[in-house]
Amino acid sequence: MLDKKNSTTVIYPSLAGRHALVSGGATGIGEALVRALTLQGCFVSFFDIDQVAGNALAQELTASGAQVHFTGVDLSDIECLQTSIAARIQRWGAIRILINNAADDQRHGLQDVTSEQFDLCMSVNLKHHFFAAQVVAPAMAEAGGGSIINMSSNSWLLGLTGYPGYVAAKAGIYGLSKSLARELGPQKIRVNTVLPGWVMTQKQKNLWLTPESETELMSQQSLKEKIQPDDVADLVLFLASDNSRMISGQSFVIDGGRL
Repeated sequence: MLDKKNSTTVIYPSLAGRHALVSGGATGIGEALVRALTLQGCFVSFFDIDQVAGNALAQELTASGAQVHFTGVDLSDIECLQTSIAARIQRWGAIRILINNAADDQRHGLQDVTSEQFDLCMSVNLKHHFFAAQVVAPAMAEAGGGSIINMSSNSWLLGLTGYPGYVAAKAGIYGLSKSLARELGPQKIRVNTVLPGWVMTQKQKNLWLTPESETELMSQQSLKEKIQPDDVADLVLFLASDNSRMISGQSFVIDGGRL
């Protein structure tokens, strides 16, 4: 039996027993999503290119009683992605919750990016959202509908510099979600976008967080606390549940009031 991670965790009865898929689920925000969904009683499939971290998380959660399965997937390989999704549908049935989370925010400058690097940036940060939805939607519709949640970023709303390809991809996710919400709505499939601000994952703390950048961030946020992965997971759980059954085509910013 799983223990709730803390006393403030909200339980959504509609999530229990549903099959959820999280891309980029081995670390960071994705790991928080996987853990949160298992606490809701979901059957959780998750993909990641980091097989060491993915296997470790799956083993830990399985030992605690969760229904969870990890598959190592390079999301830039669309054939592998779709084949892996089909295998999970065959094993656990229709995916009722799809969370397109995987991304790579490596810094780069305008003059430094080749055409091949730009294509890879789009593939890792945008393209897989489209093709995961493509293969998930038919079974989701047949099962009675579901929720697709695309993880974007507030970076494109802020017009942040230092990674223009990433920012462009995250803006594209907004447009994709709006279009898919219209297309899939008649099949009772909801599509929404979550735009996190600077979330303090271990990667961010290791690579980018400095005392100076933290001071600047706190000066910009209305709420003077750092955003944690669990803060994002709490919002995603609501959007995945039937409690948000009439919400689709919308975007939700979670950035401590920075915008």
